[in-house]
Amino acid sequence: MLTERQELILKTIIQDFTKTHEPVGSKTVMNQLPIKVSSATIRNEMAVLEEAGLIEKTHSSSGRIPSTEGYRYYLDNLVQPLRLPEAVYTQIGSQFDQPFNQVDEIVKEAAKILSDLTDYTAFAEGPEARGVRITGFRIVPLAPRQVMAILVTSDGGVKNQLYTLPRHISGDEIERAVRLINDQLVGKSLGEINKETFQALSSSNIVGKNAPEFLELLESVIKEAASEQLYVDGQLNLLNNTDKSDIDDIKSLYQLINTDSLVGELIDIGDEDENGDSKRYPVHVRLGTELPSDLLRNFSLVTAEYSVGKYGHGTIALLGPRNMPYSEMIGLMEFFRQELARKLLDYYGRFK
Repeated sequence: MLTERQELILKTIIQDFTKTHEPVGSKTVMNQLPIKVSSATIRNEMAVLEEAGLIEKTHSSSGRIPSTEGYRYYLDNLVQPLRLPEAVYTQIGSQFDQPFNQVDEIVKEAAKILSDLTDYTAFAEGPEARGVRITGFRIVPLAPRQVMAILVTSDGGVKNQLYTLPRHISGDEIERAVRLINDQLVGKSLGEINKETFQALSSSNIVGKNAPEFLELLESVIKEAASEQLYVDGQLNLLNNTDKSDIDDIKSLYQLINTDSLVGELIDIGDEDENGDSKRYPVHVRLGTELPSDLLRNFSLVTAEYSVGKYGHGTIALLGPRNMPYSEMIGLMEFFRQELARKLLDYYGRFK
């Protein structure tokens, strides 16, 4: 554990490096410290910090920059959220103050707002939909053998899937199947629908021999409705912290950020942090070496979970440079998760 003075010096180095992106020397630290300490004493303390692996020397300067371990110590022990300028809160309220027709629209807008505010890449994952109930199912003919299956849910959500039916299925069979599905599923929550539900529908004489075709279509649209929607905004901002000469790395980064399964793994907070400790704070920061891809070694990920009560939980995240202003970003995410939850609760309140 560091002494109070060593912690102050480390904190000063990190804060100055965040602003200037330049190595920090002992005189700079001396001028910024809230306590009076000689330059020689600071140099000695910086030597201790360097030996501990918390700061490191660059080849081009006598100053020091924070190491990954230094950032980790700072995030675990020293960082404090900062209140942002009122203009930021006003902008968030203004962008959220518009009519939304579906939960997905609110979540998508959340990613855009975060990206606009920070110039980082932002992620927003919608709350779980397991408690949402089915209120209607329709199959709409579009062309010979091509139909659109439409599922309407109690939160105002509308999911649809295009599907090509086999030639031998008639219009009467489609109507009977739709009636049966509505009789059996309307009023059920998405979380209640399981393999047994589909087996019961499959054995029904009303659906008949074409049950597999109808149930494949139904299962597909229900899975879409029950899935947690994930939105990404500000992908181009990745270029601000990437070696633009390495085209292969840039392509790989874009592929990573646009792959749902990988992004889902990236922003999954989980119930424990990297050291196995339970979550203590609503906002978490993982440094590049703690992320699942070496392509992100120069980045940091700030994640926050928000709660919408009985409607579930979701996650927001920011991917930016390792030397991002953590106090400001943590303060932003703490406020934003509450605003997003409030907006979603207002939306859900329309369907009570």
